[in-house]
Amino acid sequence: MATVLAHSGFRRLLIGQSFSNLADTALYLSLGIWAKDLTGSNSAAGAIFLALMVPVLFAPAAGIVVDRVRRRPLLVLTNLLTSLVVLSLLLVRSTDQLWILYTVAFLYGCSALFIVAARSAMLKELVSDENLAPANAALQTASQGIRVLSPLLGAGLYAAFGGTALALFVVALFVVAAAILGSIRVNETEPEPRVPFRRDFLAGFQHIRSVPLLLRVTLAGAAAWAVLGFFETVIFAVIESGLHRSPSFFGLITSIQGVGAVLGGLMAGRLSRRVGDGRLVALGLAAFGVGNLALAIPSLEVVVAASVVNGAAMVWFVVGFTTAMQVHTATRMQGRVNSASNMFILIPNTVSIALGATLITVFDYRALLAATAVVTLACAIALWRGTSITSYPRPPRQEPDDARPGGDGSSGVAPGGRESRGAGHIHQDRVEFSEDARG
Repeated sequence: MATVLAHSGFRRLLIGQSFSNLADTALYLSLGIWAKDLTGSNSAAGAIFLALMVPVLFAPAAGIVVDRVRRRPLLVLTNLLTSLVVLSLLLVRSTDQLWILYTVAFLYGCSALFIVAARSAMLKELVSDENLAPANAALQTASQGIRVLSPLLGAGLYAAFGGTALALFVVALFVVAAAILGSIRVNETEPEPRVPFRRDFLAGFQHIRSVPLLLRVTLAGAAAWAVLGFFETVIFAVIESGLHRSPSFFGLITSIQGVGAVLGGLMAGRLSRRVGDGRLVALGLAAFGVGNLALAIPSLEVVVAASVVNGAAMVWFVVGFTTAMQVHTATRMQGRVNSASNMFILIPNTVSIALGATLITVFDYRALLAATAVVTLACAIALWRGTSITSYPRPPRQEPDDARPGGDGSSGVAPGGRESRGAGHIHQDRVEFSEDARG
């Protein structure tokens, strides 16, 4: 991690994203509280989170945009436009303006699609493949650390000074993020020329299917997150029935998970080098299985330890999954592949959250935790057995090591401004050829 932190471009990306993440997490929880205050309705507050999730259905379209433009200007523009969207919250005074909260939540979710995909593509430009895992670990460590405090900060600011102060604070954070991200110096790969929309829309999915490692981690991740969403409901049963605490104890559990995430982030880069990106995903799933099984034990000490494990599990999964997608995908396809892979994970997760809310009324929470553990451990075992470093080595690059930051150079691309045609690019050619053959 020290190597990537020594690179000024990456440091600016990390700091800029930290401001953007702080704004994001400070607002999203507060929007639900705001809706609850205006209406007194729990369902009105819950609908805020639904509005945040709906945009994931448009992820492939966002990926197309990311691959058709320069990523640095896109990150700057998206942060600035999001700040303008947040300014509309200044108009909210009563239930008559409730629709503004939902509109902001929806557009917020849309902006996240562009920011996440563009950041992933920018990272590929900034650092070498060997440094992608520690770079992703650093981003996740910072992100999870921010998520420990920022929801409390946002909710506290809203409670003390109202929605206007919250909106202005978030706007300022997005503007600062845009300024920092705009100061990054990078020679970006030329955007890919336009192709028919159908090919563009399916390209990310087809690429994942064409690369065995990406297909394995995606299927394992989708299967696991189809039950991991139960946690969002089950954790309150753990707190109330297992620990006999009030629901507010959930805030402490979240903070404890954040500690585990930070610890996991510090270990993620080293683990990735030792076991490979695919097996790092498997380790994350295995840790989720162990952590969720331990939550069934009605002991404060055990639940605290399990929360630390679950926090580390999240970072290991995200770092391994994201790094695998970046390393085995050509730079010009990063947006579409990132968006497609996120759809594979987020849609099952959203469904499982809704399903968990129903199942908890029928089954004991410990049964749901056991089911979650069984599924995630099974996915972890299957993925571990099929993804060793030797079976899926990282694809070679044609440019020398010092052509990218992390070596001695300052550019993220090979001489001439174009990426090398390594294994990731060969996979892209195979995708385009197969689609042409099908007509």
